[in-house]
Amino acid sequence: MNQIFDFLFSQYSEYATIDIWLEIIAVIFGFLSVWYSKQNKIWVFPTGMISTAIFVYLLFKWELLGDMMINGYYFIMSVYGWFIWTQTKDGQVVHPISRTTLKEKKISIAIFTATLLFVYLVYVTFNKWTHWTAYVDTFTTAIFFVGMWLMARRKIENWVYWIIGDIISVPLYFYKGFTFTSFQYLIFTFIAIAGYIAWKKHLRNNQ
Repeated sequence: MNQIFDFLFSQYSEYATIDIWLEIIAVIFGFLSVWYSKQNKIWVFPTGMISTAIFVYLLFKWELLGDMMINGYYFIMSVYGWFIWTQTKDGQVVHPISRTTLKEKKISIAIFTATLLFVYLVYVTFNKWTHWTAYVDTFTTAIFFVGMWLMARRKIENWVYWIIGDIISVPLYFYKGFTFTSFQYLIFTFIAIAGYIAWKKHLRNNQ
């Protein structure tokens, strides 16, 4: 049992206690945010903003630039999504759950491509393009950028991007030594699958 515990959490012996607690708090609010998203509740955004703000600080300390930018982008898109989700007209929601249009698919491709290039340039500029995790980090950053944009616009396809990104992030974060965050993405994967099913059912019932 001790060997398993050491394997999972030994890296935290070198962390400041405050950083460990901050990671746990960020993970908890991250869970809440994804759960509220599944439920199509506006609380997805304030809980997400708390989680991402903490992770921006931690990831900056850990020098994980791509991950830090993901969370900074999440924070900005949470403000945008909060505005979009609360828009109403004649008592009706202006942006209900829907599928992506052809135009939005093109924008998604553009966001994905631009993000790949941008994150690559950031890694090169700061001389961090030195490990295979940088390649994976760049790819997941692009996936999550598109997923967050689609979620802010209440598009069901956002869940597909979250599922793919979450599955990749589980072993990536564990390899980096962030066990709590790895567990977070594992649970995120199951919630994202449930979210896709729930939103698909909502669409079917409201067609």
